[in-house]
Amino acid sequence: MKLRALVLVPALALAVLAGCATGTIPAGTQVPAERLAASVVPGRTTKAELLATFGQTKAVVFDSGFEAWVYQSPAGAGRFSEFVILLDPAGVVAKTRQRAPSAPAPR
Repeated sequence: MKLRALVLVPALALAVLAGCATGTIPAGTQVPAERLAASVVPGRTTKAELLATFGQTKAVVFDSGFEAWVYQSPAGAGRFSEFVILLDPAGVVAKTRQRAPSAPAPR
């Protein structure tokens, strides 16, 4: 019985790790910049609409109740621009900001 457990546990661990290695990027993490800019309207778009349209993404929740969400947009050459959304405590978009991709690192 112990021998079986010694074989089974590592096999399960490898299966779980293999699933993680081949997983896709979480929904919402990467969204075309044009789609974000056209769909997110400060003062109108809600947290629920963001989740339904783009999915979950990276977020920071502040003690004040505000949240900052960051979506990435592919910009070519392995670079990404960022679209940052500030949500007010009521869950409505307060403002947005787009950050251009950084310059490629010199070689």
